[in-house]
Amino acid sequence: MGEVIKSSSNQAIARTPELIAAEINNIKEQTRKMVLYNSIEIGRRLVEAKAIVGHGEWGKWLKESVEYSQRTANNLMRIFQEYGSEQITLLQDNSKSQAFANLNYSQAIALLELPEEEREGFIKENNVEDMSTRELQKVIKEKQELEEKLKETEKKVELEHNAWESISKSYDRLEKVNEKHFKNAEKLKKELEDAKNKKKEELTNREVEIENLRMHIDTINEKLNKAKVSGNNDDIEKLQGALKESENKLSDAINKIDELEKKLKEKPIEVVASPEIIEKVPEEVEKELQELREKVANNSEPVVKFSIYFKELVENFKSLLGTLSEIEENDKEKYKKAVTGVIEKMSEKL
Repeated sequence: MGEVIKSSSNQAIARTPELIAAEINNIKEQTRKMVLYNSIEIGRRLVEAKAIVGHGEWGKWLKESVEYSQRTANNLMRIFQEYGSEQITLLQDNSKSQAFANLNYSQAIALLELPEEEREGFIKENNVEDMSTRELQKVIKEKQELEEKLKETEKKVELEHNAWESISKSYDRLEKVNEKHFKNAEKLKKELEDAKNKKKEELTNREVEIENLRMHIDTINEKLNKAKVSGNNDDIEKLQGALKESENKLSDAINKIDELEKKLKEKPIEVVASPEIIEKVPEEVEKELQELREKVANNSEPVVKFSIYFKELVENFKSLLGTLSEIEENDKEKYKKAVTGVIEKMSEKL
């Protein structure tokens, strides 16, 4: 049974364990507030004293006058500077915020690890008043580690974004260069076709010329036979000379046709490309591609690597198709089959 005592009004009050616990907790709360309150006020006076004590005498004054180490004094001064209000009073709440007023000394010291602008919000969000000092230090450490990871992630994202920007710009330049070379290749192809058509036209003209020469030779032979029948030696001699000349022209025309047909069938017409038309990637473009490959090697993100390799594959395929279009029709089919075979194998791997 609990002890029964009388109040000032002679009413009996039962002293129960619950009542005693409530009184103890109340005293603890008052003590906690008083410790922080007194710590702020001590810190306030230490700041004042330090401004007065001569340079080089501060450590000696602390030891002899108040028996504080410099570390303890620094903590107390910082508690005042970080948590205390600027008014000098012992009659009112001396903390900057009610949230700080409910802290104990150890909690106040632990919270100094946080930036000033984050402390009040942290206290409200984490119910700091009910935490032990060890629990509070653990939560603060976890918060700092998460913030550090967040900073690292943001930095990584920024670096990857910058890398993407650089890659995007590089590929834009490469696409422009590729477009330029593609147009030049198309121009060269057209020139080649024009040259072939010109040769074909020349071949047709030669064939017409041969046909005319043959008709002319037939006419001369007819006149020659008539001259022989009439016995006109002068006409015979002239006609034989004209016949020889026409036969020589016919022979030259036939040889020319053979030469043209050989060029059309056995060897493509060579057209001199302009200096801007090149078969390999320009040196500056190759250098840029190498830099992109190095970025791929150094980047651990699979999506980034895939995007770069995919674009490079597309660009190389475009170049392959451009080269394929320049191959003679007789040989083109086997190269098409080779490309199709590779594509099918790649598809099977997927």
